[in-house]
This record gives sequence, structure tokens and C-alpha cells, in this order.
Amino acid sequence: MKFRVAREVLSDAVAWTARSLPPRPSVPVLAGILLEVQGASLSVSGFDYEVSARAEVDVSSTEDGRTLVPGRLLAEIVRALPPHPVDVVAEGARLAITCGNAKFSLPTLPVEDYPSLPSLPSTAGVVDSDAFAEAVGQVAVAAGRDDTLPMLTGVRLEIEDDRVTLAATDRYRLAVREFAWRPEVAGLSAAVLVPARTLADAAKTLTSGPEVVLSLSSGGTGEGILGLSGKDRQTTTRLLDAEFVKYRAIMPNESASHALLPVGAFTDAAKRVALVAERGTPLRCEFTPGQVTLRAGGTDDEGQAEERCDVEFDGDPLTIGFNPTFLLDGLASVHTERARMDFTSALKPAVLSGHEEPAEDGAPRPGSYRYLIMPVRLPG
Repeated sequence: MKFRVAREVLSDAVAWTARSLPPRPSVPVLAGILLEVQGASLSVSGFDYEVSARAEVDVSSTEDGRTLVPGRLLAEIVRALPPHPVDVVAEGARLAITCGNAKFSLPTLPVEDYPSLPSLPSTAGVVDSDAFAEAVGQVAVAAGRDDTLPMLTGVRLEIEDDRVTLAATDRYRLAVREFAWRPEVAGLSAAVLVPARTLADAAKTLTSGPEVVLSLSSGGTGEGILGLSGKDRQTTTRLLDAEFVKYRAIMPNESASHALLPVGAFTDAAKRVALVAERGTPLRCEFTPGQVTLRAGGTDDEGQAEERCDVEFDGDPLTIGFNPTFLLDGLASVHTERARMDFTSALKPAVLSGHEEPAEDGAPRPGSYRYLIMPVRLPG
């Protein structure tokens, strides 16, 4: 194997693939990145039996071949190379890298022991890459991080014809987002549970092209795989075999009161007041007509903070407590200048959503993003 490639192109491909490498591989070869050259194309791949990543780049090749090299070391080396074309040659059990006056020689791993990467399943449909990245980012923030509860570490992906719904929860908050897409077959219906961390990483890094293609396995070999592909990049992940919560039954259908919040001003105030909130203590929100008062701390051996923020509030005065991190995560995800928060009572979940400006006929537009947050019982 022998080829020449632009340093920036190689660095991007190797860095993207290295993101999917396991930190503690079960077998040594899974720490490697597979380099394969065929004609004028270089494939840079990684696989750990759960997640695969493959990037394709154009190269000037004089000899085809394949080799397996330590992935993270290769990524560090390529990132540090000077801005010159890179020459790569596989020589026996070593890989030679030359760039300007810099030369490296790396040991290779036994490529014959490397598992075959899974093929992309059948194409399910296409979605705008920016819209997909935004939707996944809004929902994945609510996913759990406790691997002993796999159903909470995933994002529920539901397909109903030309609509996709994403949902995630860690038991303390629930995020739901709907968006339109173009299915490959009209009337398509499916529901799968995708590892949240993998989905979030893929969505953020597949935005180099205008669209992302979603692929789903359907019977036979390769059951339980989601594929995502964009311009010159593709990734697959094994789906979670767990039953997601009946989240639609959790989301309230009506409210007793609601507030319209200026997202920027309210977020800044909440961040300032939360500075004195000790770990596990709530941010106290006192809603009255025209304003909300935020408070944290309060005991003699703690710091105390209070700040008022102008809001539109409709309903009886309400005092409710929230985990400040969970509240700020939701505010950062609404992506509108104003947010609406609906309340049932001080001890029942509140629902945060983006507040869209009224349509031309004066009717409010329904928000496609909803963030349910459990309140924290306030002392006293």
C-alpha cells in the first residue's frame, strides 16, 4: 500500500474515525484504524462490534492494499504534521508516514484478526443534516448515563410516514422533538432505540453534506442496526434491545398556568443565582403576574442569591423548585427567543417548549420541541 494525500483531508478522516474507537477495547485489534486503498480512494475505518465508522477520501495511489494501525496514535500524529502532502507506505509490519521533514514509523496490528465492518442496512429515508443535528442535540441531552439502565441511555426514534419523533428521558426529565423527513417508501412505520451518545456524536459530525441518509435493518442478517451516512462518511450502531417508557402518557395534555420567558435574560439570571446552589439543592422559582423571582441558598452557612426577571405569567401565583442544571439544559435546547413553561401544580412536572410567533391568522403555532422537567420538593 502506497499513497499520497493532503494533510487536512487525512487528519479530518482519521480524527472522525478515531472518535468511535473504544477507550478500553476488549481485544487489541479493536484499538486500530483500518486503512484500505483501492485505486484513487482511501477508506479509513473503525469498529468495536457495536459502532462502526468509515470515511472515504481521495488520494493519489501507486499501490493498493490494507493495513491496521493504532488508531489514537495515528490521529495524534496526523494532527501534528506540518501543512504539506502526506506520503504513506506500508512496509511489512510497519507503516511509514512522511510529511515535509517529519518521518514516522508505526507498528501495524494483525489485519487478518480485524472483524469485518457491517454493511449499511436498507435506506429508510433522507433528512436535512442541520435539522437532524439540531433535533438530536435537543433530545439527547435528556438521556440517562447509567449503563445499568440501558433503556434510559437511548433515544427512541419513531417513524410514521413523513414524520420522525425523537424522545429521551433519564426519569427526571423528558425531551421530545418531531421533524419532517423524506421516507424511501410512503407509509413507512418503525420504532427503534438508539444509543444516545453514538447518535449525538454522529449527528454533529455528519453535517458536511446537505443531507443525512437513515438506514434500518429489516429482518435476516444484520438485525438491529441503524446506519447514518452523509458526504463521504458513514456510521452504524447496534440498536438497544430494551423497551422504552410510554412517554406520551407522561406528557401533560393541559395546564393550570403558564409563563412566557425571555430565554436569554431568564437563562442569565438562572445561571447567576445557581452559583450559590449547593449540589443537589433546587433553584426556587416564584411566579407572579409580570415577573419571576429566582432564589437559591438560604441557610446561615450557605451563600444566598436572589434575582427578578420580567415574564408574562397567566395563572395563580406559583412557587416551584427545579434542578438548576436540568432547567438550564432545557432552556439551551428550545432555540427560540421566548420559551413557554406550562404548569399543573408545584409538585407535578412542568413542560418547557419554544414559543413561536403567531401565524398570519393569529393562531399560535404548535411547538415541535417539548422538555418535561420534574420539580424538586422545596424545604419548608
